Amino acid sequence: MKIIITICFSVLALYSNCQQRFISTGKIEYEMKKNQHKQLEDEENAESEWIKELKKNMPKFVVETYSLSFNENRSLYKLEKENADNKYLWGGKPSETDNIVQDIKQQRISIQRDVYERTYLVQDSLRQLDWRITDETRDIAGFECRKAVTKICDSVYIVAFYTDQIPVSAGPESFGGLPGMILGLAVPRLAMTWFATKLELIEPTNGQLSPVQKGKKSDWKGIETDMKKVLKDWGKYGDRQMWRLLL
Repeated sequence: MKIIITICFSVLALYSNCQQRFISTGKIEYEMKKNQHKQLEDEENAESEWIKELKKNMPKFVVETYSLSFNENRSLYKLEKENADNKYLWGGKPSETDNIVQDIKQQRISIQRDVYERTYLVQDSLRQLDWRITDETRDIAGFECRKAVTKICDSVYIVAFYTDQIPVSAGPESFGGLPGMILGLAVPRLAMTWFATKLELIEPTNGQLSPVQKGKKSDWKGIETDMKKVLKDWGKYGDRQMWRLLL
């Protein structure tokens, strides 16, 4: 009888571990951190007195909390709460109405994004990125994650850490396409990082994952063409704005 009880407990423990290992629905919170001084240091007049004064008066880092609600077919990424203590450089304040829906099953994406005085609704296929998966790993929010690298806009490198313990191909911003959920993301040229801080095992409703979206309809190519016209004379600042819009 003792042997039978031991076997039963072993089976239950194994079942419990399997249940914990593979998560297909929930809500992840990410801490987004941006180094604002890096943006100033990249300016051509970085050594000017007004840039030095601006650095004295503006915080080096701003931090925001974003959330990603998901199930095995769909995800919704949005600003969870704005940090009232933040002071932003021009163009850096996040929009409370921006959101990104990834339809993993249909391989489609729908992005509502405020761009200066206009709201865009970008609807297109999920982006197909050429990820290079490495052997490097790190722990993020209690999950073992593997490093993967890709690039956008020909030269902007993206570093991601994903876990196959959450077998949903999604992540913060518009990124996905890996064999698991992205829990860590870094864009060195923008001095920005996103790292998961917690996971709630709650199941979002279909309605929560399908918000009403609005804006000028476009696709990836269309918004890039529009922004190139607007930002063509803005130098390095314009380049950074373009990269940020295409994340």
